[in-house]
Amino acid sequence: MKDLFSSHAKDYSRYRPSYPGAIFQFLQKIVPNKKKAWDCATGNGQVAGELANFFEQVYATDISINQLSQAIQKENIHYTKQAAEKTIFPASCFDLVTVGQAVHWFEFKKFYAEVNRVLKKEAVIAIFGYGLFRSDPATNETIDHFYNNVIGKYWAAERRYLQEGYKTIPFPFAEIEVPQIEMKQHWSLERLLGYLNTWSAVKAYEKEKGENPVEQIKPELQKNFGEVGEVDFPLLMRIGRNS
Repeated sequence: MKDLFSSHAKDYSRYRPSYPGAIFQFLQKIVPNKKKAWDCATGNGQVAGELANFFEQVYATDISINQLSQAIQKENIHYTKQAAEKTIFPASCFDLVTVGQAVHWFEFKKFYAEVNRVLKKEAVIAIFGYGLFRSDPATNETIDHFYNNVIGKYWAAERRYLQEGYKTIPFPFAEIEVPQIEMKQHWSLERLLGYLNTWSAVKAYEKEKGENPVEQIKPELQKNFGEVGEVDFPLLMRIGRNS
């Protein structure tokens, strides 16, 4: 798995969007046993923190110590540095496995073999993430140009799975139909700029050229997005049950 986010773990924790509570309400309904959950590639522990509200124990892993250092702390969350594809967990121990905004970086075959090993029979795997946000028309035009033309060549190849709505990732589980869930939020301009600066393609551009490309579009965003605006993220979800 690529580690593209360790260098800006604090900003990732501060500026990345939060997931709607409806995701976790749905998971509560479809997961009958709530003893142990594994949140894989937990990052700043955002998902682990939500799972800890209704699971007895949550085990959260990531390959980045920097990310784990920023993670949400609760008594029933246990953080360890581990790769998604190979863990120290015993077989058939989890009632739920979650992956938020990360599965596209994994080696699918190895990861799913590990999921099948550690999940209990009939337990649930939930993969979710979000695509490119939408806002007002003028802001969308600025973001689309920035995304495609300014930093377009700096996106990793795996980004395409997000662009394709996670519909093209392998998913060898008995799929569960998921409800429509909105992911709309009101953000300040400072939050929006901070979020853009967490993009992996922005960091790759910055590394090559020695300058921050977000500065190029900041005046347009100040004019069109304003001090506060709405961002609407398309929520991507694949949820299934282990056979």
